[in-house]
Amino acid sequence: MLLVADIGNTNVVLGIYDGQVLKAHWRLATDAKTTADEYGILFTNLLASAGFLPRQVSGAIMSSVVPTLTATFETLIEQYFHQRPLIVTSEMDTGLTIRYPNPKEIGSDRLVNAAAAYHKYPRDLIIVDFGTATTFCAVTKEAEYLGGVIAPGLGISAEALFTRAAKLSKVELARPKTVIGTDTGSSIQSGLLFGYAGLVDTLVKRIEQELGRSTSVIATGGLSTIIASEATSIQIIEPLLTLDGLALLYRRANGSAPTAWV
Repeated sequence: MLLVADIGNTNVVLGIYDGQVLKAHWRLATDAKTTADEYGILFTNLLASAGFLPRQVSGAIMSSVVPTLTATFETLIEQYFHQRPLIVTSEMDTGLTIRYPNPKEIGSDRLVNAAAAYHKYPRDLIIVDFGTATTFCAVTKEAEYLGGVIAPGLGISAEALFTRAAKLSKVELARPKTVIGTDTGSSIQSGLLFGYAGLVDTLVKRIEQELGRSTSVIATGGLSTIIASEATSIQIIEPLLTLDGLALLYRRANGSAPTAWV
């Protein structure tokens, strides 16, 4: 069994793979104050609830954009699963050529997403990850990672609105019945959902104009299904793309996945 962990600013997403099959996955709140032991007990309990034991884990890989938690997770995986985790960095062989002046600036989750997306869909791609930030990554059919765009995420955009506007209260991130809101709540929902869908469509259009060709647009991340239903540019939804990418990179590092895709 392979344990994969995607440590983001808002959530930690865990998965357990048997071969190439994702057997179970969990989404937890990211908390930099949580210790390795606290996370370790939580992880082992989650695995047990799905019918797995720590000793069944024979490998581990993790991606982290939270430096303060990287060592925490490395410690807990070693102590509770007796595995030294592979940690994703820009120096890892992803199968992609990085066309970035300083590859170390690229978030490891973006590299994982790009590798997984190209492995599944070897063509010109834009990968949109709806996380704490919303990131857009451009990958060519020649397996070149060009770069992308980073925008404020839908969640933190909403939180900023509620925090800075005293009379506006929090609302559910759900589709309102009409674009023209008939009360404060539906007006906020319209602005967040339809406004954010417009942001996505505009950025995709501009990226494609710069590339000079159309692309396949893949959405991933916790809010991908909500936005994808309104953004006309999104063609494919892969909510667990990052976990699949981690499993793929682990197999590549251990010689059980193709080293070249083109």
